[in-house]
Amino acid sequence: MNTQLSRWNPWKEMEQMQNRLASLWGADLARTNGGKEEALAVAEWNPRVDIVEDEKEILVKAELPEMKREDVKVAVDQGVLTVSGERKLEKEEKDKKYHRIEREYGSFLRSFALPPTVVAEKVSAEFKDGMLRVHLPKNGKAGGKSVEIKVT
Repeated sequence: MNTQLSRWNPWKEMEQMQNRLASLWGADLARTNGGKEEALAVAEWNPRVDIVEDEKEILVKAELPEMKREDVKVAVDQGVLTVSGERKLEKEEKDKKYHRIEREYGSFLRSFALPPTVVAEKVSAEFKDGMLRVHLPKNGKAGGKSVEIKVT
């Protein structure tokens, strides 16, 4: 039996916690502009995803409000499903004053490891009313193929 002892370093853990809090506060400070008028900011975002499975398939549903089908890419590569795209910030109009912008904009990339039972060649995707649905049929053998999925 080979057991290794590691030395606990509380300072390292405190530094990691401080870095996490600083990034959290930094995002808030950029958004509130020091507690005064809110600034327009482009943030990284990750769309919310639901994953549901039945005996025939795995269904991945992603919320992509106000996006166009052309701005979304779906691919399967070596057992990993990747959904990516970009939601662009609306152009600021000079005759309008924006008081608050809370929706997030920018590029996103979500990746999900797939079980070996997914048939990569039969994966399909559809996009309607801001909802992306990726159908991952099951009962296949593990495959390392790269497949780009056409979103309809």
